[in-house]
Amino acid sequence: MVDRAYKRTRDGHKLKLTKRALTSADLLAYFKQPMAETRTAVRSAEYMETALNLIQRNVHRVHKRSFNTTDLLTQSDLDTISRITGCSAALLPTVCEDDCWSNRYRTFTSECNNRKNPRLGAANVAFARWLPAQYEDGFSLPKGWTRRTLYSGFRLPLVRRVSNQILQVANQIVPLDQDIAHSFVQWGQWLDHDLDLTPQSGSVQTFNDGIDCDETCTRKSPCFPIWIPPNDIRFNNTRGCMPFFRSAPVCGTGELGSFFGHVNIREQLNAVTAFIDSSMVYGSGKFIANRIRNHTTDLGLLAINQNYTDNGLEYLPFSSVQSESPCTMNPNKTAVPCFVAGDGRVNEHLGLLSFHILFLREHNRLARELKRLNPHWSGETIYQEARKIMGAFHQIITYRDYVPRLIGPAAMQKYLPPYRGYNDSIDPRIANVFATACFRYAHVTIQPMVHRFNESYKEHPRYPNLPLHNSFFSPWRIVDQGGIEPILRGLLANPAKRQKQNRMVVDELRQHLFELTSRLPLDLASLNLQRSRDHGLPGYNAWRKFCGLFEPKSVRELTAVLRNKRLARNLFFLYRTPDNIEPWLGGVSEPSVKGGRLGPLLACLVGLQFKNLRDGDRFWWENQGVFTASQQQALQKVSFSRLICDNSRIEELPRDAFRFRLYPEGYVNCTQIPQVDLSAWKEVVEVTPCGSVPVVAHAHFSICKSSVRYTCESGFKPTGGDTITCLSDGQWNSAPPTCTVLNRFILQIPQLMKYDSSSLGSEKNMLLNKCITTQDP
Repeated sequence: MVDRAYKRTRDGHKLKLTKRALTSADLLAYFKQPMAETRTAVRSAEYMETALNLIQRNVHRVHKRSFNTTDLLTQSDLDTISRITGCSAALLPTVCEDDCWSNRYRTFTSECNNRKNPRLGAANVAFARWLPAQYEDGFSLPKGWTRRTLYSGFRLPLVRRVSNQILQVANQIVPLDQDIAHSFVQWGQWLDHDLDLTPQSGSVQTFNDGIDCDETCTRKSPCFPIWIPPNDIRFNNTRGCMPFFRSAPVCGTGELGSFFGHVNIREQLNAVTAFIDSSMVYGSGKFIANRIRNHTTDLGLLAINQNYTDNGLEYLPFSSVQSESPCTMNPNKTAVPCFVAGDGRVNEHLGLLSFHILFLREHNRLARELKRLNPHWSGETIYQEARKIMGAFHQIITYRDYVPRLIGPAAMQKYLPPYRGYNDSIDPRIANVFATACFRYAHVTIQPMVHRFNESYKEHPRYPNLPLHNSFFSPWRIVDQGGIEPILRGLLANPAKRQKQNRMVVDELRQHLFELTSRLPLDLASLNLQRSRDHGLPGYNAWRKFCGLFEPKSVRELTAVLRNKRLARNLFFLYRTPDNIEPWLGGVSEPSVKGGRLGPLLACLVGLQFKNLRDGDRFWWENQGVFTASQQQALQKVSFSRLICDNSRIEELPRDAFRFRLYPEGYVNCTQIPQVDLSAWKEVVEVTPCGSVPVVAHAHFSICKSSVRYTCESGFKPTGGDTITCLSDGQWNSAPPTCTVLNRFILQIPQLMKYDSSSLGSEKNMLLNKCITTQDP
């Protein structure tokens, strides 16, 4: 049943792509669909959930009464279900390598970051719960699933009604933040994509009867539609609901949670690594990481686009399956496929896409410089060192330039005092409330326009500003309309939207989200509120209590907290009690703390999350042994402005890229912005007391403490062990390996890989025939 629903979903998606008939919900599903390793985890969870639902339904039909599914099954039954569905894989112990090199670099999945609990912070594990979930049935059904159910004595309001009455602001009356640039907002989304991704079900149809969630208002998992209130002007009562898909469950949570050591509570999956490790650049699993690497050379580079450049500067590669690309065509009806990167949300809009391209270039710039400094390094060593440096760049910019402006000095002092080292007892996982509520705060700071500026920071004469919805899934606007530089200048020289209690979410996001066709657009505010209910998040006052803050119970008390009588009355009219207000809505409704951009509740939750991410990360850039003292000193020179200078043709920009200033005030030439000196990464090719490292023909090597590891060039195989160690008596413990040719035609594989697999050039045919007809084994 699950496989059939997955297949129908995929076939339906292909058909819509062929007809260019994608809906807004299709576009949302495009980057929320589980992929690669995540798809395997989600499918296993849905096998199990569907199996248990069938058992319970059939037993209820026969016995005419309800049973807890786990009471109906023996331990042998449970073991069988777990094994057949694949969920037992989640229980298998993770074996962590423990040598000098495995302690030097993160795994792609971040497994083994914490050696005591290897899955903490890894990709494809459950979000952390800081407070117990509140589901309608106690373990799985979303809050508000049944309209008659009462919470704290009252029914929950329709989320679209809340959006209309509390959150709306017209695009034309947007308040501006005179201190914060829109690049600050874009960094928030960029960072969020490093930290969390909640995949939805692998199917957009119900498993039992094949109902399409995009075509029905039936509430049957995974469909959890958003009801449209009467007299909603935007929808003119033409449709009763907006499509919404439940987040995918985690294996062993929900009805069978007790079997896996949990309370019977449905949990949601974080598909990416929790740590600040640039996973949106490199991926959170081996499949995507391998897919986006350049395998034609041994230089540690990321793959680049083979069709287009930005006047010689690199673009991301295109998705390999053009027929499955939902990205819009240019006005000439020429297909520009979606780009591919370490994160599937790369094509969402132009600002995000520009960041992806910028950091692709930065990785390749770092790799080339590291190779120049260390010609003896293999491509793998170069790649991993560049990835490690990139992670440090993101950590430093985030904690030095971003988080303090976000949560203010009081929360910084409370949650993020000076670093004292790694603590393996801290749980670094992303909290469900952080991913589902807290870090969606930036939705109230987004401008409705994408500004594109020329070299003088004026609106570009050829590529004018765009309504935000015209930038969704539109990589052609980068390829055909001036590259990323006009967009980056627009982010730097344009202020963020200022959060105002009566002007929260612009209509571009509330009325036109992913509006590429005339089909029903989505409402981001409603999605946020519905997602909170889907995940069973406790209400506003529960989180105020968690943070040690006063819990308002009346209109007067809520007025005192919000310092806004009208807003307090409107919230009471809808919710009847602050206990029922979703934490995202309550959080963004609070006035900002002094020196920050968040209210007290979100400043608390965000501060706690970033404390856990820093102190619970074994590979944190300041942790002893991760970088040398000279490397740490060099890394502190990094700035977002310098990254733009190094990877674009922008020559003038603000020294502080997150601070808004009208050009030319505060703008400097790139020559005045410090660079990170990579000379601290030049490896001395001697090991004390053994002296110079033995050179091996056709081999690269890297040094880790007193050991040397060799890797043979492509087409060669090692004879002997790959590692030698310097002993205290000044002798190597063994002779180095030798690299002998594996097959003379293997050497031509890099040449073969240069060609597109869809067409065989004459040279490729010649090489293939040579490989096929040779008698050399």
